[in-house]
Amino acid sequence: MFVEDELAIGRMRMRRISISFLVAATAFVACLAAMLGLASAARAEAQQAAGQLAALVRPNDVNSGSLLFPSKEPGFYVEAPRLKTDVTIDVSGPIARVKVTQRFQNPSQGWVEGTYVFPLPENSAVDALKMQIGERFIEGQIKPRQEAREIYEQAKAEGKKTALLEQQRPNIFTNQVANIGPGEEIIVQIEYQQTVHQSGGEFSLRFPMVVAPRYNPAPIVQTVEFNNGAGFATPRDPVENREKIEASVLDPSENAKINPVSLTVNLKAGFPLGDVNSSFHAVDIRQDSDQARTMSLKGDAVPADKDFELTWKAALGKTPSAGLFREVKDGKTYLLAFVTPPTAPDAAAAPTKREVVFVIDNSGSMSGQSIEQARQSLALAISRLSKDDRFNVIRFDDTMTDYFNGLVAASPDNREKAITYVRGLSADGGTEMLPALEDALRNQGPVASGALRQVVFLTDGAIGNEQQLFQEISANRGDARVFTVGIGSAPNTYFMTKAAEIGRGTFTAIGSTDQVASRMGELFAKLQNPAMTDIAATFEGTQAEDITPNPMPDLYSGEPVVLTAELPRDKPAGKLQIVGKTGDQPWRVEMDIAHAADGNGISKLWARRKIDDFEARAYQRQDPAALDKDIETVALAHHLVSRVTSLVAVDVTPSRPANEPLGAAKLPLNLPDGWDFGKVLGENAAPLGGGQDHGSITPTESAGPQQAAAVIRGRGASPEIANLMAAAPTAKAATMIAQKTSTVNLPQTATRADEQITRGLTMLLLALAAAIGLAVWRRRLKGVFTTGGRRNGL
Repeated sequence: MFVEDELAIGRMRMRRISISFLVAATAFVACLAAMLGLASAARAEAQQAAGQLAALVRPNDVNSGSLLFPSKEPGFYVEAPRLKTDVTIDVSGPIARVKVTQRFQNPSQGWVEGTYVFPLPENSAVDALKMQIGERFIEGQIKPRQEAREIYEQAKAEGKKTALLEQQRPNIFTNQVANIGPGEEIIVQIEYQQTVHQSGGEFSLRFPMVVAPRYNPAPIVQTVEFNNGAGFATPRDPVENREKIEASVLDPSENAKINPVSLTVNLKAGFPLGDVNSSFHAVDIRQDSDQARTMSLKGDAVPADKDFELTWKAALGKTPSAGLFREVKDGKTYLLAFVTPPTAPDAAAAPTKREVVFVIDNSGSMSGQSIEQARQSLALAISRLSKDDRFNVIRFDDTMTDYFNGLVAASPDNREKAITYVRGLSADGGTEMLPALEDALRNQGPVASGALRQVVFLTDGAIGNEQQLFQEISANRGDARVFTVGIGSAPNTYFMTKAAEIGRGTFTAIGSTDQVASRMGELFAKLQNPAMTDIAATFEGTQAEDITPNPMPDLYSGEPVVLTAELPRDKPAGKLQIVGKTGDQPWRVEMDIAHAADGNGISKLWARRKIDDFEARAYQRQDPAALDKDIETVALAHHLVSRVTSLVAVDVTPSRPANEPLGAAKLPLNLPDGWDFGKVLGENAAPLGGGQDHGSITPTESAGPQQAAAVIRGRGASPEIANLMAAAPTAKAATMIAQKTSTVNLPQTATRADEQITRGLTMLLLALAAAIGLAVWRRRLKGVFTTGGRRNGL
């Protein structure tokens, strides 16, 4: 009986041990399942991380010449998309139609979005955007700016290929292209219309190739706007869309030039041609007829680092003095007319006493060839002053100096002193243009009786606060006239042209020292001869709904009247009358509308000029929303990109998988030809840090206030300005980054870290579970035999 009880107790203990073992086994299986789940999650995260890193590279992994942008992943970089541009310009009489084809190439192994900041002529009517994917073309649609941005962002998020063209300034645009696949190329075509420039019997066309770095000043005196009716004001940034007009700039001493451009011009002048010249690029010219030429750049392409300029003249005695063209669209007639007034025979009989304030920019962006062009131009201008004139010279960088204490007589001694001073100027520092302009317009004393005040501004215009300067000219010009002289290989022609227009002067461009004598000679003729004023256009026998520009600007020697008009009917009859006067002499010309020649795209030129008129009157209007609505109405009706409208193209078929991340990079730009990188962006410019302010000189705290101030003080700037300025970061080549990186590259066969961690944790848990199970088993067995032995007297 006793033995049976002991056996029963033993069996019960065995069952308990079995149950404990099963519990331990279950716990082990649960731990194993959990570890497998963790391993699977780790593998998924690793795959996701691998996908995120697919668009990234290590410096030692890239090919020679690649450009890298730092990413959020330490040691990894985004390889910049590459760009090639093809340009075709078709000139027909006074109108040019231009097609710009941008080829975005993604050299990386991931999906990227590329942003390219590029220039177009300030008077261009941009009306077409096409995105080519394989053999398919997707037409861009004109939309209000915010709506176009939302369409683009949604398509980008959905993995669809999409392109967005926005205007940041009338001469600065951005093209964003999203979801470019690994190793893929997307082609984007942009088209625009513009008029040919005419002056002194010479016709010219300019195609800008690079946006020069802009100096973007911070306001010393904060400007606020009370525009909500609630008594509260918000600060206003003097630089509109500053982050949009900036891009990384390559140091030409460390990087090969990029963004190659090929260009072809098909010129059909409409009259027998004489001289045809390319000002800054070598070209091949083929004569197709006495009125037509075909020109192309020598070689395959040139780097995008300076403007292309083509000039042509008529054969001797064949220069046209007037032209009238029309386009019928949507039941309306649009006219383009130009006429060059004759020079008054006694224009030079009674020279006017002049008070000339010369303002010369000697900031860092004017270094190299530009400052030499400016020095020569200004010295020549001073030498041409007469003994009855008065003058002064103001130079500025981030400081300012009046050479004379006010206007002085243009005596031989004063002129020689001023010329010597000008020839000794060097270029350095920031471009604080506003104080110099205020000094020229406000602080030179009253205008003498019978004298004409003229302000001649020599600069490259490399600033981002154009609106501040326009407002200053408009508010304080008085009776003075402002003439701008654009210096260098890539001047800000939008600023130059608009400043001269508001200042009722004229703009002269000088792109090389070879042009100084001829271009300054043309300017002297305009400064010394009376302007044609009180110009107006009317229609006899028909009624025009709108004439642009409005009001008509004054004209100078050799300049034509150029206008566009919208007429309410299809091919109306009647005459166009243009009147004006030189001094007290009236002038008048009539053109028969019925004799107008057919022309394409004139309606878009009228719309572009109408938008310019709206923008020019922005200072006079108290309702910015109503102004924007007027611009939007015209731009949408004529399919034009403007400040408030954009072109967007979307491929309906998604191409980027949902689990594939999208990298982003703004394409770097070349430094304009002839510029000194160290003087513009600092000798110790920081490597690109993924910020927004690349390719500009702007007061920031990115380098620390002491460092920024030290850099600027080293250039001789004032302490006040020094504390506001810092050099912008710049893009570096991959080879430069590779030399400085501490990244260690492992063999491709090395085991991944996430896999090693998963294996280690799994083995650790298995060992732990086995140890626990074995310990419990041994303890239970020991208890069974110890108890049984004690009860049996063993």
